[in-house]
Amino acid sequence: MILQELTRFLYEDLGRGDVTTEILVPEGLRVRAVVLAKERGVLAGVRECRELLESLGLEVARSLMDGDEVEEGSVVFEVVGDARKVLGVERTLLNLLGHMSGVATATREAVRRARSANPRVRVAATRKTLPGLRYFEKRAVEIGGGDPHRYDLSDMVLIKDNHLRIVGSVERAVRIARERASFTKKVEVEVGTAEEAVLAARAGADVVMLDNVSPEEARRTVEALSREGLRDRVLVEVSGGITLDNVAEYAAAGVDVISMGALTHSARSLDFSLEVVEVLG
Repeated sequence: MILQELTRFLYEDLGRGDVTTEILVPEGLRVRAVVLAKERGVLAGVRECRELLESLGLEVARSLMDGDEVEEGSVVFEVVGDARKVLGVERTLLNLLGHMSGVATATREAVRRARSANPRVRVAATRKTLPGLRYFEKRAVEIGGGDPHRYDLSDMVLIKDNHLRIVGSVERAVRIARERASFTKKVEVEVGTAEEAVLAARAGADVVMLDNVSPEEARRTVEALSREGLRDRVLVEVSGGITLDNVAEYAAAGVDVISMGALTHSARSLDFSLEVVEVLG
């Protein structure tokens, strides 16, 4: 299925054919090319790029690995094969590698900053991903050292504010979820205050998610759960408005999970280039 997606990406760019290359480059010509990092960062998407290139009959050599850190000028991998195919796949390859590496780089920095304040905290992604790219963005988060969180709505029960408005209360929502959901599904509840977090934990939630609260409110919630003897029974997650600038403050509040939509929706792509270095004939 991943190869099908990669092929779809390629044909979106190829359209009815690469007219420039078909005019200028003879059939059957072989070249050697390298993909270069143009800035420092964390690699992600190398496995997917290899899969796409090899599906086209191109040879990949001297390859670095997903998760490796690169500097400006680093050779990520070498490609050998049909010149028309190399040029045709260039932009799809660089776009995917750049986007995934940007997500992985942002994630690794977020994890570094968070764990400097709380070594046990997890930094997680959200479902704020581009349609069609969720697998690639979530995988990049994992490569960067983060947690993918939910891949889709079927992964766990996550009771959010609109569910609560319809159902009526935290306690009722958790009770219904516990009665109807499989024992394999964790139950998480979105809350806005320490008091709501205590209610959710008492009702049997596995996770309470503090949404759009300050680091001070997150700390107050952790302390309130501890006072009530509930802290060991529930994970505390924070989400909403968390960036690289404030992630350490949230980690220091003593939470278990920090979810950051910015890892996927705001990560800047890393810059890579593909350069033909030898015409083989």
